[in-house]
Amino acid sequence: MDRDTQRGLVFNIQKFSLHDGAGIRTLVFLKGCPLACRWCANPEGISPAVDLAYDPKKCIGTKECVRCRDVCEADAIRVRKDGKVEVDRERCTSCGLCADVCPSRALDGVGKWMTAEEVIRVVEEDGSFYARSGGGLTVSGGEPLLQAGYVVELLRKAQGRGIHTALETSGLCPWEDLERACGQANQVFFDVKTVDPEKHRQGTGTGNERILENLRRLCARFSGIPVIVRTPIIPGLNDTPAEITSILAFLRTLPRAVEYELLPYHGFGEPKYEQLGRAYRMRGLKPPSPEQMAALRKLAKESAHPGA
Repeated sequence: MDRDTQRGLVFNIQKFSLHDGAGIRTLVFLKGCPLACRWCANPEGISPAVDLAYDPKKCIGTKECVRCRDVCEADAIRVRKDGKVEVDRERCTSCGLCADVCPSRALDGVGKWMTAEEVIRVVEEDGSFYARSGGGLTVSGGEPLLQAGYVVELLRKAQGRGIHTALETSGLCPWEDLERACGQANQVFFDVKTVDPEKHRQGTGTGNERILENLRRLCARFSGIPVIVRTPIIPGLNDTPAEITSILAFLRTLPRAVEYELLPYHGFGEPKYEQLGRAYRMRGLKPPSPEQMAALRKLAKESAHPGA
């Protein structure tokens, strides 16, 4: 991923969000993530390049259209027995030519290069909602700080126009990038999935030492920015009182108080894996029950960092 400050690879802009910062917000999702979380709900945000998604339910069939096959230079479009097409992922280069000509959008390129100014213009369309609700822009991913220069420019432009800014991060990034971005953020959401490095490696493909150190440095360096630590509750990984207690113990060692939220696992992203030609490794996993979430949230509230 390049470090261009003016252009970034965006895979979604979601308006009217109420759960990722104060008030009514516009969420800008950037592509690329250094983690490989087994439960990821946004698999289209993992790759730092444009992906090709295919939804066979939208395909009108080769009796009506073969435009995608005609333009594919990699010979990656096949015809199924039912007359619809399928993508040979081994051959596909994600060039996007097939998506450009697909009349039903069954084939769709996931990811669009946008300048910071283009994104801000979209964000500003809902300026009246921000003013009334105290909302604004939230930058998310993937891991947005893989495009750190672009994130800083987005947040800087938004703040320059009086828009409240928030950053969502996994914390797995160079400290210098996190520091620059937080210098332009009014609020930070920071994921802590587990404090056990081996469990973290099993669940995400990498250790958590840099993540925890970045959170500690963030709290020391930016004492005036609200920091909300989030833990996605994943059955079999961190859904026990002992796991939450260990995270809470770590949070109490931070230089200052932080807010703490628990988010239940859900499988809503599973259909996206099939459309991207990938396997979903958590198939069949049941979300934590409302009663389990209530008990864990009660534990978190009772054990909160003083002043949180």
